[in-house]
Amino acid sequence: MAFRKKNKQVDAPTPEEVAKLGHKHEVEAAKDKNSSVYDHFHAQDEAKAIADAKKRKKRYAIILGALLLSLLILYIVSMLRTQWGDLVVTIGDVYEGKSIMLSEGASFEDAEVKLNGGSVKDVTNITKAWLPKNLDTQKDGQHNGENYLAYTFYLKNTGDEDLKYDTTMTVTGVAKHADEAIRIQIYKNGKDSVYAKGTYKDRKTAETDATVWVDTDDVLKEKNSELKAGAVDKFTVVMWIEGNDPECVDAIRGGSIRSQMTFDVVPDNPADAE
Repeated sequence: MAFRKKNKQVDAPTPEEVAKLGHKHEVEAAKDKNSSVYDHFHAQDEAKAIADAKKRKKRYAIILGALLLSLLILYIVSMLRTQWGDLVVTIGDVYEGKSIMLSEGASFEDAEVKLNGGSVKDVTNITKAWLPKNLDTQKDGQHNGENYLAYTFYLKNTGDEDLKYDTTMTVTGVAKHADEAIRIQIYKNGKDSVYAKGTYKDRKTAETDATVWVDTDDVLKEKNSELKAGAVDKFTVVMWIEGNDPECVDAIRGGSIRSQMTFDVVPDNPADAE
């Protein structure tokens, strides 16, 4: 006779166990839900950060572009003023306790470190005898005439100490060999000198009516001019094409010349200039 296995009695869960089990499921469901919500908002934050970074990058690019454009415009204006003008006057080296400034007026109400002497267009050759006799006293600033440039300005020792300064005038650009027949007359405190490049065959030989340039590009180099504290030196620069120069030929017609005059303070200690 076979015996049947007796089924094991399974006790029914108590109300406390049911409550605990329900609470466990609720906690696990809440964890799953919170994890899903966290992942969702974390993804949103990352997307927002990327979008913000792109906006900042675009904004920086616009600002940088605007700055570069402004610098380009300033550079072009500077080129127009300093390289395409017929005459530029500028202050070079200065040292502690010693300073000089420029002005188109003797009162120095508008002191500058750079002046633009302007230009003359469509000139033809003339000769020195045709120039007005009072160019040094005629007017301050630019006072060009027919077929010549004339520019009067002032240099002042604005420091508290006496000083010495060097003067250099350089031709910075030439078209169609206009420098072959140019004459540059420089008045300093009423005393004038006329400069020319030199004869075509021998640059060291002066033209009959002028002092020869220092070298191919430098018109003059004057050293150690003394200027007491508060004192002023007056300059007038005149430029024209000299019709009596042998190199005043049709080949230079339509040519041009650019020049720069620079003033440098001489240091008390030569080592400071290095």
